[in-house]
Amino acid sequence: MSPNLLEKEAHAPKLAQSIYNALTTAASRYENHSNQFSSLFQMSSRFVSFPESITGFLSELSVNNCTLRFLSGAQCSSGRGLRFPRTRRGRTLMCSGSNSHSWNVPVLSSNEVVERLKLVGEGKQLLAMYSSVVGGITTDPAAMVLPLDDHMVHRGHGVFDTAMIINGHLYELDQHLDRILRSASMAKIPLPFDRETIRKILIQTVSVSGCRYGSLRYWLSAGPGDFSLSPSHCPKPSLYAIVYQKDFNVDRIGVKVVTSSVPIKPPEFATVKSVNYLPNALSQMEAEAKGAFAGIWVDNDGFIAEGPNMNVAFVVNGGRELVMPRFDNVLSGCTARRTITLAEQLVRKGMLKSVRVMDMTVEDGKNADEMMLLGSGVLVKPVIQWDEEVIADGKEGHITNALLDLLLEDMSSGPPSVEVISNCVLTHGSICFQSTL
Repeated sequence: MSPNLLEKEAHAPKLAQSIYNALTTAASRYENHSNQFSSLFQMSSRFVSFPESITGFLSELSVNNCTLRFLSGAQCSSGRGLRFPRTRRGRTLMCSGSNSHSWNVPVLSSNEVVERLKLVGEGKQLLAMYSSVVGGITTDPAAMVLPLDDHMVHRGHGVFDTAMIINGHLYELDQHLDRILRSASMAKIPLPFDRETIRKILIQTVSVSGCRYGSLRYWLSAGPGDFSLSPSHCPKPSLYAIVYQKDFNVDRIGVKVVTSSVPIKPPEFATVKSVNYLPNALSQMEAEAKGAFAGIWVDNDGFIAEGPNMNVAFVVNGGRELVMPRFDNVLSGCTARRTITLAEQLVRKGMLKSVRVMDMTVEDGKNADEMMLLGSGVLVKPVIQWDEEVIADGKEGHITNALLDLLLEDMSSGPPSVEVISNCVLTHGSICFQSTL
């Protein structure tokens, strides 16, 4: 059928239906007949009009790197409709209807996408990223992307962890690595590599970044595959890691917290550091709306649980005992566990009588001598008010400050940590690096 005939007769319902049938038939066979399908769209500068809205059409069709998006139910009347005009830098989908304004969607080349991603990444301190999907490290923020069909992206089937970079050292990397491997096992995510290979990849990514102070965040995912609920069609799990600059501005200013009304995660999921942080984000938003620093979750039995991304601790019994909620139903924080170990020094000095992990009610917590938040993002943060109750005299406690001092000293010269040497040498696509334990 000639273009002239199409242009003259496209308003006829019979012809419109024929075009519709041809398009849907070609779309269903697109994988094996891409050339035939592409030829149907050669008249890209002409109108193809239909007497009424066309429903049931495929939401996305790809033609030679050009994505044509059709709105189901879009009003298209005679003399108006879908048009695919050529523009100076590619194609643009134009649609107009009797009840809507015209709109344009640019169809970008891969180079144009990269250019726009670079604009989005400007000002962000993203220093290096590893992706097992591409099998390497990039230092270009525009290339730090994930496949949309990764099961972690569209189903939340992934776990993550974070290690701090302090003066070129990865603080407690092995403890964090052990935790993400436990989380992956509980989430039924197989490992893409063995533990030692993952460890080397993480160290090398930080080494390439040249970061001295910042964070290393890394994910294990069921991997790319399709958009199904089950990961059965994901052929291989994924590992991603990113290094970003972060200044650790430690302050000792006390903050206010509130009791979170957002439902707490079930115990079987609370102990997994998964990417599903919707309850955590909602809890934090609720706290900020009330002028508080963070929300505190209480479990179904009325015991204190944790904050949205941090643990809590208390000093009780006249300032003589450090107490933390049990880790059975909350995330086992690496900072919290390290703080417990460091607190033994205060016991030896006579500043504390004991350190215990036990159940605590909200009433017990609000009547404590000191309250603090513990986590990699806050280190040790004093709390001076919970809801409307002021903690003790409303001032930062001396045990809280002493624990922060111990943690800061530990981070700079404490336990064995991974020292990353940033002067890497690039040789034939490989990166030589060093690390010491």
